Amino acid sequence: MQRNSTRSRFFTKAFAATAALTAALIASSALAGETLDKIKARGLIKVGVGTTPGFFTPDSSGRWQGFFVDFGRALAVTVFNDAEKVEFTNSSPQQRLPALQSGEFDILLSGVTQTVTRAFKLGFHFGPVVFYDGQGLLVRKDLGVAKGEELDGATIGVQSGTTGELNIADFFRKTGKTFTPVTIEETGEFLKALDSGRVDALTQDATDLAAKRTQLTKPDDYVLLPERLSKEPLAPAIRAGDDQWLEIVNWTVYATIQAEEFGITQKNVDSFLTSEDPGIKRFLGVDPSLGEAIGLDPKFAYNIVKAVGNYGEIFDRNVGKGTPLNFDRGYNQPWTAGGLLYSPPFR
Repeated sequence: MQRNSTRSRFFTKAFAATAALTAALIASSALAGETLDKIKARGLIKVGVGTTPGFFTPDSSGRWQGFFVDFGRALAVTVFNDAEKVEFTNSSPQQRLPALQSGEFDILLSGVTQTVTRAFKLGFHFGPVVFYDGQGLLVRKDLGVAKGEELDGATIGVQSGTTGELNIADFFRKTGKTFTPVTIEETGEFLKALDSGRVDALTQDATDLAAKRTQLTKPDDYVLLPERLSKEPLAPAIRAGDDQWLEIVNWTVYATIQAEEFGITQKNVDSFLTSEDPGIKRFLGVDPSLGEAIGLDPKFAYNIVKAVGNYGEIFDRNVGKGTPLNFDRGYNQPWTAGGLLYSPPFR
């Protein structure tokens, strides 16, 4: 009798747990598509960005340009087949995540680092990593230092509202050295602090520091140290709870990565339309079955490449060799070239 009672309680609890899970899934599915519905009703995608030359900055006519900006335009192509149906708004590191949470933006493409705290505690979903970065140190050359631990006792500027504050503290704690942090909120003041000698060095993502170095009064008086203090995988961020929107973001990014792996570029994409490779035919929408199955324009990947190019083209024209930032591809190469970029199969 006792055994039957115990078994009964077990099944009662199991049923209750299953019912709760089912209710949660129903509630979650009710949210699916909400962001996309708002975007389509509005007629454009709202994107939060920063202001770092090469990554996101308005040109002399006010038109936004840059690496992350191109991914925003690619997303507009996926949704509307129109790269111009997107609105970019500058948001500071302190305000960008609250603004996303409140619905001010549909997506953040502002160089946000993917972290477990931001996923679980703050409730954000992240798309694929679009830039593998790391925190660096920009220092005055006359200090004569070659690595971070030689900055023992230095005064270092760090921008508030970023992961850099914790990373620099962890770095000096591990090395057993000391430093004096100067927390700065405004980007303009961040640069002035180094230019004026208020701080000995700045610490931030290396991508940001490389761009900021070009904005200093005498860029050649400063050097970006080669070491990286952290892993900073920069990824698109959206509010949790809308799986459909997340997958649209995912596969938009993957389309640029897969195009480069196939060797498909903005200039030669049309020549691939006659390819007999079944994978390429599905990818470009010549075989429309894939697009129809997932509810997107079968030619969405073709349209993206035609409008903004593949990942390599986006990288090279904005931040690669020959640009003021002059970045090496490094980890930001296809896996076939020794990098970390890897797209799941389009099938």
